[in-house]
Amino acid sequence: MSDSILIATRKGLFVLERSASGWKIARTAFLGDKLSLAVADPRDGSWYVAADLGHFGAKIHRSEDQGRSWSEIGVPEYPPQPEGEPSIDPWGKPLPWKLVAIWALQPGHPSQPGTIWCGTIPGGLFKSTDYGKTWELNRPLWDHPRRKNWFGGGADLPGIHSICIHPDDPNELVLAVSCGGVWATRDGGASWEIRGQGLRAEFMPPEKQFELDIQDAHLMVACPAAPEKMWIQHHNGIFRSVDRGMTFEEIKSLGASTFGLPVAVHPRHGDTAWFVPAVKDECRIPVEGKVSVTRTKDGGKTADVLTRGLPQEHAYDLVYRHALAVDRTGDRLAFGSTTGSAWTTENGGEEWKLVSTHLPPIYSVAFA
Repeated sequence: MSDSILIATRKGLFVLERSASGWKIARTAFLGDKLSLAVADPRDGSWYVAADLGHFGAKIHRSEDQGRSWSEIGVPEYPPQPEGEPSIDPWGKPLPWKLVAIWALQPGHPSQPGTIWCGTIPGGLFKSTDYGKTWELNRPLWDHPRRKNWFGGGADLPGIHSICIHPDDPNELVLAVSCGGVWATRDGGASWEIRGQGLRAEFMPPEKQFELDIQDAHLMVACPAAPEKMWIQHHNGIFRSVDRGMTFEEIKSLGASTFGLPVAVHPRHGDTAWFVPAVKDECRIPVEGKVSVTRTKDGGKTADVLTRGLPQEHAYDLVYRHALAVDRTGDRLAFGSTTGSAWTTENGGEEWKLVSTHLPPIYSVAFA
């Protein structure tokens, strides 16, 4: 079982540890700094945090002692923009060749120690093979002609937020981009193909709704034990794949709302997934002001609406895409909200326990 939970917030990192009475805040780091992500590397136990420091730019720090000390490492750097290269997206917005924010940090395959993948805004994928000291832009994806069709969804610029590495093949990655759809490589990034047949972008004109390179996937996950089974929480609903993202089926039977930002999948049972529903678009609050978690155990045929221990009156907690996590047992989950509330469960969501209501707005939650 996991020993710690890393909570990245607008004002620093909060580390939860489990005691006899439940999860408690054990220590903090980077207080006052806006942290977009915190992740743990299961290969060597290292922790990484990504910071968005505004005028001072994006930073990444690494800890080798469970957050007791930190070292600043490198950050992805874009190459100079070639003369004559278009600098606007399909909507006419500026598209810079520079790092705006870090939206994904994914430790590499166990057979590749030191390898880390990084997804960024404005849509560049970077790879490090030296524990984040240096980074290289994946040019085959950045230079792909269809990349110019990407545009901003949750952010003003396109961003790579989901990186799924095949557990049996370090060279097989599947990415999700907002708004850019699902992309895959079988050769470690030397070439890319677009996937995601069946995804639907309701916000586009009817004739463009099923185009692959404009889909707004909010988050994509793959089951570690059954990597062909993938789930997407999309801007326009919940979608499931059983062929490693080649095709997706829209799931419409999961409660009052299928809009949301996060999704988590059981580590051994690919038909079991959790979502945190909300009211979409300009509103973006829990349905009827009640915080709930939706769980399916049968691939979306039926759903449980889990509310025990969660606020059911005048609750306006939105959960961001990286702020819901499940540990390797599949029983423990944790999530945090924009109001600074955090909850945990030990039984798959049947009952939730409140950790805190006084944290800064929460951007990511991860087990370590």
